[in-house]
Amino acid sequence: MTAPPNPLPEGAQSYKRTPSFTEETVPAGLLNDHATKDGTWGLIEVESGRLLYRVIDPRRVPSERLLTPDDPPGIVEPTIVHNVTPVGPVSFHVSFWR
Repeated sequence: MTAPPNPLPEGAQSYKRTPSFTEETVPAGLLNDHATKDGTWGLIEVESGRLLYRVIDPRRVPSERLLTPDDPPGIVEPTIVHNVTPVGPVSFHVSFWR
């Protein structure tokens, strides 16, 4: 595991939230390498269980964090390639900020 993620920028406002996903309903797009658009931040919030969050973008040092309900959410930087993997039963959602 690595250092905590970068904070959301000052003044960022939430504009969208996904439904809650489980290990059975998580979209394939989130499991595969993907990125948000320029100017769009993501906040991955685990409601129950554990979710592995990996940053694999060549512009960042590769990192991974095991997200749980007791830990701070995973912060997704704009355009930075990442993916998630459920670790057993999990429930989580993603909110988007700009």
